[in-house]
Amino acid sequence: MHIKQITICGFKSYRDVTMAGPFDANHNVVVGRNGSGKSNFFDAVRFVLSDKFANLRAEERMQLLHEGSGTSVLSAFVEVVFDNADGRLLSDRPEVALRRVIGLKKDEYLLDRKNVSRAEVFNILESAGFSRSNPYYIVEQGKVMTLCNMSDAQRIELLKEVAGTRVYDERREESRKIMEETRLKREKI
Repeated sequence: MHIKQITICGFKSYRDVTMAGPFDANHNVVVGRNGSGKSNFFDAVRFVLSDKFANLRAEERMQLLHEGSGTSVLSAFVEVVFDNADGRLLSDRPEVALRRVIGLKKDEYLLDRKNVSRAEVFNILESAGFSRSNPYYIVEQGKVMTLCNMSDAQRIELLKEVAGTRVYDERREESRKIMEETRLKREKI
């Protein structure tokens, strides 16, 4: 599974519909002059795939809408299309489109053009190996140095998260707690 295409409209410096892709399945590099929109491009990806832009208030949503010259924008969307040939996104479709739309009073997710909750989106992404709290799929400036300076324990936790096992460890721990609570209740009866 990999990101095949990204479409941005009305988000930060992207007023008009802008499509990027197709992307390579292995590595991609975004280059450009200062002020050309590289940081906003990656913010758009994080906007859909991570916790960075979760639970936005109205004024925070306003800041994400394009404010440049010309007509003002009342809503924005970012759509990430995944190549799902390997079926990791729990769909039999070869491509899966995940879109997030914001406006002054709305913030919604669409999966293949159907409304879904934020929780559903992140459950699907986590089951496919995406980490919402540590988006390792974007290597930011300074991230390599941070990795070099991590302790061994921090690196193993990052490796668990990157491999997708942290989610299963958390769910296993939740299940253990429920089983223990159930056992205690049965003993009382």
